[in-house]
Amino acid sequence: MSAKQPDANAPVASPSVKDDRFEEVLALIHGARQRAVQAVNTQLIDLYWQVGGYISRKLEQAEWGDSVVSQLATHLAKTQPGLRGFTRRNLFRMRQFYETYRGDEKVSALLSQLPWTHNLIIFIQSKLPQEREFYLRMAIQEKWSSRELERQFKTSLFERSIATPAKTSAVLKEQYPKAMGVFRDAYMVEFLGLPKGHAEADLQGSLMDRLKEFLIELGRDFCFVGSQYPLQVGGRDFALDLLFFHRGLNCLVAIELKVGRFEPEYLGKLDFYLEALDRNERKPHENPAIGVLLCASKDDEVVEYALNRSLSPALIAEYQTRLPDKALLQAKLHEFYALGPVSDDGA
Repeated sequence: MSAKQPDANAPVASPSVKDDRFEEVLALIHGARQRAVQAVNTQLIDLYWQVGGYISRKLEQAEWGDSVVSQLATHLAKTQPGLRGFTRRNLFRMRQFYETYRGDEKVSALLSQLPWTHNLIIFIQSKLPQEREFYLRMAIQEKWSSRELERQFKTSLFERSIATPAKTSAVLKEQYPKAMGVFRDAYMVEFLGLPKGHAEADLQGSLMDRLKEFLIELGRDFCFVGSQYPLQVGGRDFALDLLFFHRGLNCLVAIELKVGRFEPEYLGKLDFYLEALDRNERKPHENPAIGVLLCASKDDEVVEYALNRSLSPALIAEYQTRLPDKALLQAKLHEFYALGPVSDDGA
């Protein structure tokens, strides 16, 4: 009797097919891999710290000159051919790394939580201790790639966050004390490539096309819910420009887009949308919705007057299509620090 031939039309099992029976095992594997990567990174940062400290002490005690560091790099290259990252330039960077953070226990505890590339970007490009700590904490919190971290320096995130804090209503500050660390006075959307005379439809369409980049700009805890989100009130249909959910604040975040200057009457419409969201969309375990008016420009005094009597948790921010004037922001930052020390929650 001949062996039965396989049916050519029978389904073939694929190794990529999900099988719920093995999900827990896969989770254990992924978790172990992540811990292994973190452990290697921790050891590497610690090694660079120790090497940097050793070189620093030798130079400070005049036991070595700069030429000895060059000789060390040459020696390591000859005797350890598989060893990478110990060039003369990198050895001096390790020294700078050590000298930048030594004695600062609060910040040095953060260093091993980031890859060496991230640490290099931060301590080389930062000019102030507060700036270094700001970017260390933000890079850890937001899990930025090195490219995303470079972009935050280009957009002057530190200067913008400290010198120009978000303009919010008193209700938002009272209901959400952590909101000042979540929202910004201006959002950079230079990645959209918008022309000068763009319409709201152009802005909204471009944001949807580049949603990943926009979510990075908003922050890690923002989750996209919908665009032109439908709201029905009194038999009439309305559409909210953008709707997000913020995991940390546990609430919906409504964003209304305006391609012109902020006008006080815009706030009334946003209040209406927030009321509709709270009555018809908010889950029992969620906090009241927050509203954001994202405008092309705003007069800060007009914004202050408009928000002063607002009973809604709302804020007014700008979207900027071009990188900010870094010199101007640094001047504002200098004025800010000249007024007095920064509180612990200021950065």
